Amino acid sequence: MSRQTQMIVLGALLAVLLGAVYYYYYDSGSSTVAPAAVATDQRFTPLDVDNPALRTDILKRFLTLEYNGVHRSIFSASMPPPPAPPPSKAPVNTAPLPPPGPPPLTVDAKYFGYVSDMAGSHRRAFFASNNNEDVFIAGEGDTLMGRFRVVRITNTTADVEEVSTGRRATLTLEQPPPNG
Repeated sequence: MSRQTQMIVLGALLAVLLGAVYYYYYDSGSSTVAPAAVATDQRFTPLDVDNPALRTDILKRFLTLEYNGVHRSIFSASMPPPPAPPPSKAPVNTAPLPPPGPPPLTVDAKYFGYVSDMAGSHRRAFFASNNNEDVFIAGEGDTLMGRFRVVRITNTTADVEEVSTGRRATLTLEQPPPNG
């Protein structure tokens, strides 16, 4: 673009700028006050109040009110302590306790080992009497000592059930004492 063309474009842009400034500042000053504002003032009617005096009785009631809720700092992240329970004046009647259940089942045997087949599906457990004189071998579902049924055998426990009452007990695998 030549220097002469640049001067012509610059002059045209200045002319447009001057016209916009004149239109914005000098032409808008001749407008009048909007009639809508006057119309809203003419339609105003005050409220019909019988006694516009201050109600001091209501004001006194509001001034004597006190906040009874939880008082805590809104700038603290910790929770406030729980409220103290109200003191009870009447003794609390508690229902009679239910009778205690049967005593826990005691088994006169120790679980000291197990053996399983190659697939691991059929296990048999070894039990010894408390005085270690008798050894019993029983699988799941078998009767032990004529009084207990072996319910389940795992690597560390054996669950037994008393045949007559259905009470259950779990025997844990006991390690044999060291020889020596």
